[in-house]
Amino acid sequence: MKAKPIYKIMDGKGRVLIPKELRTASGMDYGDIVKVGVSQGTVSVKKVDLIEVGDMSPEAVEAYVHAAIREMPEEKQISIAAKLLELVEQRKGQRHE
Repeated sequence: MKAKPIYKIMDGKGRVLIPKELRTASGMDYGDIVKVGVSQGTVSVKKVDLIEVGDMSPEAVEAYVHAAIREMPEEKQISIAAKLLELVEQRKGQRHE
């Protein structure tokens, strides 16, 4: 049996909501890493567990950090957040010197 197509309207920022039934069927959940690609005019979205080795793009690093933090104990999350805040404050201080 062929699945009935689902039509969505892209918003002004280029976003399209993936319907819950499609996210569930593909195993996608909040905070998962997805790989977006285009081939022969078709855009694809695929859930991945790891980013490609060597991909140091800001988007890939952010996706990796989000995925890693989901699995960490709360104490470790707080420790990392504190270190990040400290780093941001140091950078702000360097810019004002």
